[in-house]
Parts: sequence; structure tokens; C-alpha cells
Amino acid sequence: MNIMDFNVKKLAADAGTFLSRAVQFTEEKLGQAEKTELDAHLENLLSKAECTKIWTEKIMKQTEVLLQPNPNARIEEFVYEKLDRKAPSRINNPELLGQYMIDAGTEFGPGTAYGNALIKCGETQKRIGTADRELIQTSALNFLTPLRNFIEGDYKTIAKERKLLQNKRLDLDAAKTRLKKAKAAETRASQLNSARLEGDNIMIWAEEVTKSEQELRITQSEFDRQAEITRLLLEGISSTHAHHLRCLNDFVEAQMTYYAQCYQYMLDLQKQLGSFPSNYCNNNQTSVAPAPSASSNVIGSSALTSTSGLVITSPSNLIDLKECSGSRKARVLYDYDAANSSELSLLADEVITVFSVVGMDSDWLMGERGNQKGRVPITYLELLN
Repeated sequence: MNIMDFNVKKLAADAGTFLSRAVQFTEEKLGQAEKTELDAHLENLLSKAECTKIWTEKIMKQTEVLLQPNPNARIEEFVYEKLDRKAPSRINNPELLGQYMIDAGTEFGPGTAYGNALIKCGETQKRIGTADRELIQTSALNFLTPLRNFIEGDYKTIAKERKLLQNKRLDLDAAKTRLKKAKAAETRASQLNSARLEGDNIMIWAEEVTKSEQELRITQSEFDRQAEITRLLLEGISSTHAHHLRCLNDFVEAQMTYYAQCYQYMLDLQKQLGSFPSNYCNNNQTSVAPAPSASSNVIGSSALTSTSGLVITSPSNLIDLKECSGSRKARVLYDYDAANSSELSLLADEVITVFSVVGMDSDWLMGERGNQKGRVPITYLELLN
């Protein structure tokens, strides 16, 4: 019975507190009650925390879209994550394309030029798919997880303490309002004409003023304490930014590694396909080697370097090679097998003499090695000073 009485009293007290806060909040919105303003520093911290939360959510969601463009796959991964179960491994798009190419090349015949090229391309696509999988795993662990932990952990704690601060502020302002009303009533009681009523009212309202002042001191103390707790939590946002900066660097490093791997895979593939003509001789047509055009392959003279130590150099000075007058020395970047008698086969790292011929295709130069002459693809060369 005593426990029931206690629960009823507690429920009544909580209901009274809730009602008091609701009245205070409504009167503030209607402009009928004063509101205690937080200090400027605390307001700035609250604004910074809210801004951090909003942009962290946007960056996190868009990163998920970047890493996994398929919305159905993202939903499936979200469900498995909530169920605390590992999502089933699925083949990604580059891997699927690579498998199709390999199967097609096998069907057409590995001994044919097209079938062989398809198999080589398929193997490269599968390597790119593996690199893509590694990028997703690394980014999820080093970038997305810390951002999600902030949203679902630290910020939820901040929001909880902020809500509690709001309630303490409403309690404080409600206590101020009650004290103001008690003092006003005490003043009116002192102005009554009847001496008997005056004495009774003054005593009643004096007690009410005393009680309200005591309540105000308590609510003020609780508000100050909660403001300090909230402030300490909010000042941790700067540390959160520093942590997220390190995570961002990890994400950039993972992307650098991924793109460097992809570039290297494609460069190797280009070298492997260099011995295959893109157009076969048919009806006495001249075959053209599959050397990539200078405009599409010039990346610059600088090296692309990943944090894993991979250094990839690209052909440089291709325009100078084409436009130079007379003959120049050039280093061969990688092997090239001549497609017909008009071309010159090349070996990586050898030095040959090259010169331009009027009317020759812009992707080719004339190469010379001793008594041997023939067309050479310009993208396989590097001009020597």
C-alpha cells in the first residue's frame, strides 16, 4: 500500500512538472512569459554540434551511395546490420562484366585474337572488381563507421543532455514566474483597507514568496549544473572534428590506392593488347594497330603515386615527339609487336630514332633501329633530351 501511495504521489508530481513546463513553453511562444537565454558560448557550441550532425549525416549517406550505387543492396545491408548478421557476399559489376568477357572469350576460342583479348579484358575487370571490394571494405571500416558512431552514439548523448537542459530551463523560468506572481500578490495584499485581511494575506503571501524563492534557488542550481554538463559534452565536438579529419585522410588514401591500382591494371592491359590489331586486313584494307591516341592517353609528365608505394608514370612530351623537326631519340616504354610489315616491333627500354613523316596518322611516328624502319605508335615512346 505504501508503495502504491508512493507511485501515485510520484506520478502526480511528474504530471505537475510536465504541466508546468507545458504552460511555461506555451506562454513563451505567445510572448506572455520571459525566457532565460543561454550564454553566447553555449549557444555557439549548440549550433556547432547541430551543424556537425547535419553535415555528417549528409556526407555519410552520400558516401554510402558512392560506394554502393544500388539502393536495394544498401537496404539489404542495412537490414542485415540491424539484425546483427553478416550480409551475403555478392558479385559486383566489374567482376560480373569480367566473368561475361572470360566466358565469351572461351566460347569464341582463346586461340582467336578477339577471344584472347576478351579473356585478358575479363581478367582485368575482375581485378578491378576485387580492388573495388577492398575500397568499400576499407572505407566502411575507416570512414563510415566512425561517422555513424558519432551520429548514433555521441550526438544522441548530446541531444539527451540538451533536452534535459531545456527542461531545467523551463523549470527555472516557471519558478521565476511563480516568484514574480507571489511578490505581486504580496504587494496587493499590503494595500488592502481591512487590517485583519491585510495581516492574513501578508502572512500567506510572505510564505508563498519564501517558498518560491527557495524553489528558484534549487531550479537555478539544477539549471547551472546541467548547463555545465552540456557545455563539457559540446566542447568535445572539436575533438570529433579532429577524429573525422583523420578518418577523411584514411578515406582519401583508400581512394588513391584504388584508382592507382585501376590505372596500373588498365596500363598492363593496354600493353597486353598492343600486339592485337584493332581492324583485320579485309579486301586489301590496311590494318591499323590498336595504339591509343595521344589525346586520350596523355595524363601528364607527373607520376601518380599511391600511399602504398605504387608509382605509375605516363608518356610525356608526346606533342613534342610529333612536332619536332628532324630525328630525335626516344625510349620505348613497353613491348610492341608489329601488326604488319609496315610497322616496327619494339622492346621495352630500348632507344630508337624517330621522326615524323608528312601525311602520317597523328598517332604514329616513323621509327628507325639500325637498318630497320617502320611505323611505331607514339604512345609507346618517351622523348629523350
